[in-house]
Amino acid sequence: MTEFPKIRSVGLGGVLVTFGDRATDDANRAAIAFRGAVDALALPQIKESSSTLVSAFFRVDLAVHGFAPLRDTLAEVLAQRDWLAAPLPTGRTLWTIPAVFDGPRAPQFGEAAEAAGLTRSEALAELTNTRLRVLTIGFAPGQPYLGTLAPHWNIPRQVGLTPNVPQGAVVAAVRQICLFAKDTPTGWRHVGQSAFRCFRPSAEEPFPLAPGDEVRFADISSAELERLEAYGVDGTERAVLT
Repeated sequence: MTEFPKIRSVGLGGVLVTFGDRATDDANRAAIAFRGAVDALALPQIKESSSTLVSAFFRVDLAVHGFAPLRDTLAEVLAQRDWLAAPLPTGRTLWTIPAVFDGPRAPQFGEAAEAAGLTRSEALAELTNTRLRVLTIGFAPGQPYLGTLAPHWNIPRQVGLTPNVPQGAVVAAVRQICLFAKDTPTGWRHVGQSAFRCFRPSAEEPFPLAPGDEVRFADISSAELERLEAYGVDGTERAVLT
């Protein structure tokens, strides 16, 4: 039986610290919290860090610095506390993102609600009242996986693919919401639409969302979304989490 957390080298490119063998809220929170704690140490050999659903990765040239010394340093940090129960770092952002959850801009909302065993109004209430954590960024530049919804939202992906879902789409599967960074095919269900841009190549911060941030959706009408799109804005509000 594999024991966690586990420290491993990734070729000569860095070190991976893993907190579980499946995606859970505790393992994800541990990965984000541990990454934050290590970043705060400003270790000179670490060039950058990132986190996945259950791991924290630290980019290091192991041909220069060697694996064992960094492994020992990370092990000392791991021993400081129970990271599965660690609080998330302060200074994260709470994003309130307007989105449409009805009509042609949310073509599979009803299907997803039915799969979750909810009425449309119940599903809307849960999607707009739940604060979702950015679990990780992946698949496309800046694209967040948000979670975790209640167990009844553990709805499967579709058997086939939807040929194209637009940028800013809110899609649902396996107790998660994904906010699409670009137009793309998907097997997830398109349950809403926002004007949010997950990838902003000309901005100082190209990826506005970061693991550990939180997102809540605000229900708006199609007409309101069209006005946001017409003015080239997303209507998002931000607050700092302490």
